Order: sequence, then structure tokens, then C-alpha cells
Amino acid sequence: MPASHDFPSLGLNAELLRAAAQLALDRPTPVQAASIPVILRGSDLISTAQTGSGKTAAYALPLMQRLLEERPPLSTIPRTRRDTRALVLVPTRELAAQVGELLHGIAQHLPARLRCEVVFGGVSINPQMMSLRGGADVVVATPGRLLDLVDHNALQLGDVRQLVLDEADRLLDLGFADELARVLALLPARRQNLFFSATFPAAVEALATRLLVSPVRVEVPDTPDTTPGIVQRALVVDEGRRTELLRHLVLEHGWKQSLVFVASQHAAEHVAWKLYNRGVHAAPFHGGLSQGARRDRLAEFRNGQWDMLVTTDLAARGIDIAGLPVVVNYDLPRSTVDYTHRIGRTGRAGESGLAVSLVTPATEAHFRLIEKRQGRPVARETVAGFEPDAQAVATAAAAQAAAGTGGIKGKRPSRKDKARAEAARQANKP
Repeated sequence: MPASHDFPSLGLNAELLRAAAQLALDRPTPVQAASIPVILRGSDLISTAQTGSGKTAAYALPLMQRLLEERPPLSTIPRTRRDTRALVLVPTRELAAQVGELLHGIAQHLPARLRCEVVFGGVSINPQMMSLRGGADVVVATPGRLLDLVDHNALQLGDVRQLVLDEADRLLDLGFADELARVLALLPARRQNLFFSATFPAAVEALATRLLVSPVRVEVPDTPDTTPGIVQRALVVDEGRRTELLRHLVLEHGWKQSLVFVASQHAAEHVAWKLYNRGVHAAPFHGGLSQGARRDRLAEFRNGQWDMLVTTDLAARGIDIAGLPVVVNYDLPRSTVDYTHRIGRTGRAGESGLAVSLVTPATEAHFRLIEKRQGRPVARETVAGFEPDAQAVATAAAAQAAAGTGGIKGKRPSRKDKARAEAARQANKP
């Protein structure tokens, strides 16, 4: 990054510079240096940068400055409640809480207080309705709860001037498509749109382009200066011995904090229970837990009360655990995009990290596809005493070859795959 790139050179005013200093934001990261001037001049933006690159601060600082600059003087315009002028949409409760924490941290160092409210599902709606009685300058929300509050007349979106989609690829995907369409219909046509994500698959990018007006693109490539120091390892093991191998790795290497990804809520409970009963201080973390339980479990993990969280992809995005040293793919993710987000929980903010994938004979072809799409081969290793059964390896290879699928998803596209393809086709129509 050029030496001339510091926060004053990006156009932030004195109040925001002081707030950044109080939050120990000393020098802008590449995505912050590229995005902040674009946001301050009011352009639409698509910003793509790796996980842990400082994307939240890249929009939070200029967003708060624009809110200050455009805030109507209370002495000249009588108001009984604040109009919501900025909306930040996120896919998960955990990310909503983290974004809200940063915005509150910035706001408390500003001379004129801006009111920020964070709303998400999984908890009672009544306290959130009460908090919104006086309005809010900026609202951070998950789409479903936002729509619930609108339906209860607790929130109006007709004055929103800035819309941020954080983890935009997931919000524009089919899981949130209907809710997002409803939210967009409630917003004014003239607004600034800011889309941030670590990845933008082609189908999602086509939909995003339709929603933005002459967007500026910010793409921070992986370079020796920006690529996280993540060491990737692929350990080949029979499926039935993965838990035993994981316990062996924890004890042998003395891992005191690790995040283990599995495919389902049931697997999270089952694997955590087996490890806990064999001397590993592990706990499950997934969407089936109440919001209070999820908040407490995450706080306990950050404080060192648990050595391991066994989690679904709920923890793959937006959750920032400072200094997390190890991520394990107990079950391989469905896609390379999910793989990128999972391993991006470690090696953040310039620190080093380790990402271990447990590759079984049946999932070998799938991991090869992940390697191909991330453009980085990962050497296969075995651990003494946990070598895979040679007959199982041969049988799996033969089955994959006979199926002609390479072990990936299956020959026929899923309903979700078909819907994505149709969405992309519609987006590319003249």
C-alpha cells in the first residue's frame, strides 16, 4: 500500500479521524483506502476483498461521516423521532452484533451523537420495538426481523439514503432473495448502494449489477502483503476415524482454541459430545441454539472457557475471533466459496493461521475441485496410526469414476442450482 494512504488523505473529517484513533485504527487497509473515498463522494460500490481485510470499517467510517454531514439541524427542523437514513443488512445475528459494536464505538467518539440500532431474529421483538420508538439514524438488521418491524409499524424505510449489504453474496443468493426483494421495494429509488463481500459468484454478481447504478468496483487482489498467512493442510483419513484423529491432533499439538466445521446441527452436537467425553473441552455452536445461548457460547469461547467450538457454516461468515489459530473442516464444505469463508476465520488482521481439512476416500474428488477453484493445491498427508484403508480408497475411486461425477454433488443439478442458473439467465437478458 502506498505510504501516502493514511486516513486523513482519504477525506475523513477531524471527528471521524479522532474516532478511528480511539478505536486503534491507525492506518487504512487496502480495502479501506480504496473504498472510503468512493463512499464519501456518494457513488455506488461493489467491494471485494478477502475475509479479515477490514471491510466493516471500510463502510462504517464514511457512512457515519455522511450521516453527520447530512443530519438536519434539530433547532431548525422540529422532529419527534429520528429518520432512518442508513440501513446495513447482514445475513446473521452474530454479524449484526459485530457491525453494531463497531458503529456504536465510532458514534460514542463523535461530538454529535448518531443513534444506531441493531435488530435481528431469535429474540423477542418487543424490546427492539421499544428501542426504535425514538427512531434511529442507522439500523443494522437481518432481513427477516427488519420486515417484522416494518409490519409492526416500528420502523419506516422511506428516508433511507444509504444501503449497505455486508456479505452481499449471501444476501443476494436464493436464501434471502424474497426477503431482500421486499426490503428493496420499501426503499427510495434514489439511494447509495454499497455491496461488500469476500466473494461474488457470477450469478450473484449479475443480480447485483442490476441493483446498482454505475457502480465503482473495488477489488483487492491477494498479494504477499494482503494474503492471510494461512497454512492449509489436507489429512487423509477414513470417515469413521475423523473424531479420533481430531482428538489426537488437539492433544498432540496442544490446540487451545479451534473452530471445527461440520455439515449439520446434529453433527455439531454429536461430534462435540464425543470429544467432550474424551477429554477435549468442546461445545456445539449452531442455529438451533437460542440467541442467548449462541451469544454466551461465543463469548465463552473468546474468553478461553472452551478449547473448541464444533459449528455449522453459521460461524463461517462475519464472526471475528481475534487470534483464532486453527480452523478444521471435519466435513468438507459444499463449495469453494464456503471453503474460503471457513478458513478465513483464521489468519486475520495479518496474523498467521492453520486450516486443516479431513479428507476421506469418498470426499477426495470433492477436495480436488476445491483445490482447482481456489487455484492452490494442498499436499495430502497421513498421520501415523490413522492411515486410510487401502481397499476403501480403491472402492471410492472406482465408484466415483463409474458415476462420472468426480464425487461432486451428483450428475443432476439440485433445485437450488437450477434456480441460480435461471436467476443468472434473467439477469443477463437484454
